Amino acid sequence: MTKITINPVTRIEGHAQVTIAVNPAGEVEDAHFNVVELRGFEKFLIGAEVEEAPRITPRICGICPSAHHLAAAKATDQIFGAELPKTGRNLRELLNLGQFIHSHALHFFMLAAPDFLLGHDAPAEERNVLGLARRSPEIAKKAIAVRKFGQRLTEAVGGKPIHPGNALPGGMSAPLSEGRRTELLGMAEETLRNAQEGWEIAKGFLDDMDTSIGEVQTAFLGIADQGTYATYHGEVQVMDSTGNIVGGFTGQDYTDHIEEYSEDWSYLKFARLKTGDYYRVGPLARLNIVQSMGTGGADAALAEYRQAFGKNVQGALPYNIARYIEFLASCEKAVEMLSDSGITGSDIRTPVTGVVHRRGVGIVEAPRGTLIHDYTVNEGGFIERCNLIVATCQNNYAMDRGVFDMARRVVQDGQLSSSAANRIEMVIRAYDPCISCATHAIGRMPIDIEVIRQCR
Repeated sequence: MTKITINPVTRIEGHAQVTIAVNPAGEVEDAHFNVVELRGFEKFLIGAEVEEAPRITPRICGICPSAHHLAAAKATDQIFGAELPKTGRNLRELLNLGQFIHSHALHFFMLAAPDFLLGHDAPAEERNVLGLARRSPEIAKKAIAVRKFGQRLTEAVGGKPIHPGNALPGGMSAPLSEGRRTELLGMAEETLRNAQEGWEIAKGFLDDMDTSIGEVQTAFLGIADQGTYATYHGEVQVMDSTGNIVGGFTGQDYTDHIEEYSEDWSYLKFARLKTGDYYRVGPLARLNIVQSMGTGGADAALAEYRQAFGKNVQGALPYNIARYIEFLASCEKAVEMLSDSGITGSDIRTPVTGVVHRRGVGIVEAPRGTLIHDYTVNEGGFIERCNLIVATCQNNYAMDRGVFDMARRVVQDGQLSSSAANRIEMVIRAYDPCISCATHAIGRMPIDIEVIRQCR
């Protein structure tokens, strides 16, 4: 048995590799998606004051900090027994939209688009964002502009463009001024026009491609607000692999549905349903679950998407198209919310006094999928237990098996070409994994730390 390694996997957030086991006949026996980095947020949060969690957890990642910020804030709301005022909740939703816009724009245009607009067989030195800028400079300029709006929206509502800090127990720490609302509305309208134009290109990305590659039959999880697409509030719906809603949860009851486990080939933990079924989260899962997107343009795009791929999509590559529909919906929703002057209201926080409940679970949709923050505190409000379940962990099984499926297709006589390796990476990139968010291992890791003191 010989081993082929793809290291690193390119155009993803974080560090990962692929290992492929090939038998003497040159056939693929197995293949795995390996994550080889380890971070310890769940451990060093223990002992911290729980109200610090919304300020600490955004540092988990610079791509999706708002989702961690908001999930932690929702958990602390429960611990302090706070019900958010309407404006405070709307500001949090608007903050999450800012993250969806900049994160989806980053992935779609800069990480995924080179494979589809330049071709997955293009030379590696050309198949990147710089190659895209040379080939299609107008697309590259618009991609930068729309992502810039997402960052500006995050900064205005969250306090900072990368690691926001304005969400705190009971609401938000600062209102949105009328001047900023007007400025952001103009940017949002321009971003929406760009998103609408881009859909005409995006919807044809998978034309003439075999969308069965990397396909895995799974169940799905995602938040929906009475059947409508939502990212901040609503119930997490559980859909089985045949397309039927079979359950749901909103908080601590997630443990009735989800169990976590680990495998020896990765520091990235896995999650599955307690029925034993594997599931996925993220754009494709959310679009499978919802009845509508809740905005006109995105609903029309969803209809085209379902005409092309069906209602219960099981492939991997359609994640790219689903992600663009979410990007479009987020732009439309941002325009809608910023058009309402009520978003500048001053009633943004319910005062809190002390610990009411010893445990709080905050659940939001991150760009990559459902995110769960679970904190248990002592009477003084110091964290005793912390568990974070992020989207990439929940998609880990599907990415791993998708890699195996593609490897069997492209490894020829025990050899892997550069183009074939990129096709394997395309399956991984479809999920837009965030490795920094996801490497929160369970159990004890086999790591030895040696401290060497140097004397001067």
